[in-house]
Amino acid sequence: MTALFDVSRWRSGPLLPPRDARDGALVFVVAVLCFLACLTAFAALAANRAAHGWTAQLTGSATVVVRARAGETPDSAAARAAETLAGVRGVVEAQALTREKAEALLEPWIGKDALVEDLPTPRLVTLDLDPKAPPTAETLDKALRSAGVDATVDDHSRWIADIERAADMARLAALGVFTLIAAAAAAVIAFATRAGLAARHEVIEVLHFSGAERGFIAGLFQGRFAMMGALAGFLGGASAAGVGALLRYFGGGAGLAPVWPLAWMDLLAAAPAPFIAALIAGISARLAASRIVGEMA
Repeated sequence: MTALFDVSRWRSGPLLPPRDARDGALVFVVAVLCFLACLTAFAALAANRAAHGWTAQLTGSATVVVRARAGETPDSAAARAAETLAGVRGVVEAQALTREKAEALLEPWIGKDALVEDLPTPRLVTLDLDPKAPPTAETLDKALRSAGVDATVDDHSRWIADIERAADMARLAALGVFTLIAAAAAAVIAFATRAGLAARHEVIEVLHFSGAERGFIAGLFQGRFAMMGALAGFLGGASAAGVGALLRYFGGGAGLAPVWPLAWMDLLAAAPAPFIAALIAGISARLAASRIVGEMA
């Protein structure tokens, strides 16, 4: 008698089964997409950090090519230029390079055999500038002209512009790759939603013609696929963070390489992966379910 009126026997089951044979494949595909998206984010952060580091180094230095005038030696002209520039505001240190150091810089370009004794090698003056308030090339050039020094100032502005342009391209490329991966994830989830709706077409049709609203039916699939997306995002993000941690650990202080300086803080970029994946999955599933239910009307 008790068993006859056991409420648990009459408890209704879920409209969508908690598990499906296709769920594992979908979670795997979305997890791989999240893994690639997180690696893309790591690469973008590392490239941005490298660009900022190179820009900071170039902004804090300058090079002056000194040409000796009649009646003075190249070394004395370089020493006079260094002394003049050392008094310019924003110049931390000015150092005149010797002939040997200047030839060492020229050797990779013209070869060692071309460095004959009579070659009029120009002297170089290296400047360490205050990164917070570096003097402009015009200011340095004006100081040199006032002292009667024939020299050309290179403040590395051309190289800085090239680096900033490359950093912008890297950021745009990373954003483009991330957008493609997100679109691919949305397409996969939408396809899986259609497959799920097709497999349960009779149930959905009964619910629809029994008066269930489109939003209710779409909400069932939205919640289901949002949970699957969150799980896939967690697996993909955790895997990417693990790979990034290995690269950071075995790469030493510079990360994987000096041109890709990955920091420990960059690994936090994988933290939002479950939330973003759940959002994309939920929205894609709801739109696909709403469209298919709307076609039944």
